[in-house]
Amino acid sequence: MHLYGTQTINDQGHLTIGGTDSVELAEKYGTPLYVYDIQLFRDRARAFQETFEKAGIGYQVAYASKAFSTIAIYQVAAEEKLSLDVVSAGELYTAVKAGFPVEKIHFHGNNKSVEELQMAFEVGIGCIVVDNFYEIDLLKKLSERLEQPMNILLRVTPGIEAHTHDYITTGQEDSKFGFDLKNGQADRAFEQTFDNDYLNLLGLHCHIGSQIFDTGAFQLASEKLMQKMASWKEQFDYTCPVLNLGGGFGIRYTEEDKPLEPAVYVEQMIETVKQTANASGYPIPEIWIEPGRSLIGDAGTTLYTIGSTKEVPGTRKYAAVDGGMSDNIRPALYGAKYSSVIANNANAGLTEQYTIAGKCCESGDKLIEQADLPVVAAGDILGIFCTGAYGYSMASNYNRIARPAVIFVENGVSQLVVKRETNDDLIKQDLPYSQKAAQE
Repeated sequence: MHLYGTQTINDQGHLTIGGTDSVELAEKYGTPLYVYDIQLFRDRARAFQETFEKAGIGYQVAYASKAFSTIAIYQVAAEEKLSLDVVSAGELYTAVKAGFPVEKIHFHGNNKSVEELQMAFEVGIGCIVVDNFYEIDLLKKLSERLEQPMNILLRVTPGIEAHTHDYITTGQEDSKFGFDLKNGQADRAFEQTFDNDYLNLLGLHCHIGSQIFDTGAFQLASEKLMQKMASWKEQFDYTCPVLNLGGGFGIRYTEEDKPLEPAVYVEQMIETVKQTANASGYPIPEIWIEPGRSLIGDAGTTLYTIGSTKEVPGTRKYAAVDGGMSDNIRPALYGAKYSSVIANNANAGLTEQYTIAGKCCESGDKLIEQADLPVVAAGDILGIFCTGAYGYSMASNYNRIARPAVIFVENGVSQLVVKRETNDDLIKQDLPYSQKAAQE
């Protein structure tokens, strides 16, 4: 069994996280339950930052908060001196309410609304990552009307396809994101922004995919973007001070995954940027990155209670839990794989193989197809590892199932940071049918 972060097995054979007994957590807070190992999040943040500092390179490490967005995690991110990547008015509003330093917030998205952009100006965020020509026009009009400057990065697609799932690959030419480098879109976007009175062009941004296990694609992207910025310096005498290489660094979900340490990705990026800059006589820019999953993914464990079991002779055994695709859509959405443990019997021999079924009314609601476990019984606590990214953030109320609570654990202390939804929460936005209104 691979344990993550501060996880251990105690004398009772229980899984512990952050110095707390997972069985006691399940009893105290109920299940399903998202449990976050905050020390692991802190350690990952510091590992990225320390690599830049050792290299003497200006940088920002921005937490890509689409992975997991709550007031509490934004506050921890601020404590760790991270920047923040948001992609909606909701994420920006949450960050503001959390007291996150607005000057360190970067706003992403391929179809930002006028209202969202106005909000970005009103709160004074640090940077907008511009995705298309429509957005350039909106930003010009807004900044001129408000007489307020705004830092921007141009998101580009460098034509590099990282080896990952098609649904989460974004750096290739055929993408809904960004200006293409090859067909001249990036050059036109540069010409429309670099000498604007209110838009301060910092540089280029790219994101080439997710769950990437090697450095080759990042090195190639770094080289291409640096070469483009060097060409603009030669042609327009304009030097971009920032290069944002996005995120996508992989984590270990199962034994098949072989991720690199955070320092390795960063070291290779820095080396490529330095070499390309030196070759072209270009000043070494600040390097910004946007880890999300690699900061928070394996810091999260979801605890479930096992209920019914079923055996299909000669085919498989099922063990059903009290959650499912409503709290983790990733297995059903794109075949994500996870590993697991019986948290109340973690030292038991792995003698059986179960399909972990969710409780939603869908045949495809299976969290793990083949989970190696001991014989399980109703009431056992199942822990599924590495659910910290895109579990809570993509959770739904499908089948009118209430979303789970979220807790942080650290130094032997647990803290509730998101309350479990109630049935009343599920209907609080509903309005009754009015026959009179229907007739009108």
